[in-house]
Amino acid sequence: MTYCVGIRLDAGLVFVSDSRTNAGLDQISTYRKMMIYERPDDRFMVLLSAGNLSISQSVREILQVEKLDRGAHEQPLTIWNATSMFDATRVLGSAVRRVYAEDGPSLQAAGIDFNASMIFGGQIKGEAMRMFMVYAAGNSIEATRETCFYQIGESKYGKPILDRVLNPGTPLDEAAKCALVSMDSTVKSNLSVGLPVDLLVYREGMFRSDEHVCIDDDNPYFNMMRNTWGQRLHEVFEGIDDPRWDGGDAEHPLMVRSTRYEPMRKIKHPGERIV
Repeated sequence: MTYCVGIRLDAGLVFVSDSRTNAGLDQISTYRKMMIYERPDDRFMVLLSAGNLSISQSVREILQVEKLDRGAHEQPLTIWNATSMFDATRVLGSAVRRVYAEDGPSLQAAGIDFNASMIFGGQIKGEAMRMFMVYAAGNSIEATRETCFYQIGESKYGKPILDRVLNPGTPLDEAAKCALVSMDSTVKSNLSVGLPVDLLVYREGMFRSDEHVCIDDDNPYFNMMRNTWGQRLHEVFEGIDDPRWDGGDAEHPLMVRSTRYEPMRKIKHPGERIV
């Protein structure tokens, strides 16, 4: 399994991905899930992948050369000549469908699902930054101001912090911290997600990024963050009053009168026969 997050903000993009893959408890390996496609001063694109590793690797290789036919009078569309991230995402979708056409029947015959999902984001000169989620069928949806982040893989453990913190105006460094907390929460709760972790921050209009790091167990910032986060969670938890069942003078009583919700119970009356 894996866990990846892509975040689209007003100031830029943040991507984070783990590197653990496993085919059982005794077959755990490390493969990086982040791929960068860059042409200086023209385009900068990042691909995150989750799902079946052989499918993801095939798509990544094909994407670099995939051509989408646009008719007899136009050059085929590639990620290198696309004038929009939407068109580049169409090429990615075509690569996914090509892998499915070639490998899908064999996988199905072996009882293996065609399982792959991807986050593809970046900026092409002449348009704003954009980010897409691409599904196993090759179709996609785009991130909006209302939905400014996507997750793929083992997403449930790291979602609460993203929901509570992120909005389009969140500063990039704060969003990067939030993404790392989300990743650490997932690593803590799921053995199929693990370090090293790739983190990349892209600043709007740069068409390159110098803020890309591979984080391992010895990374000082990540260790500080995970220890501080765990300690502060304990402090916040301990600062919340315990539930008061008797009401009394409690400021926030747990037991309150309610005619709407009553417990379901069976009361045995004296002399009642139990069958």
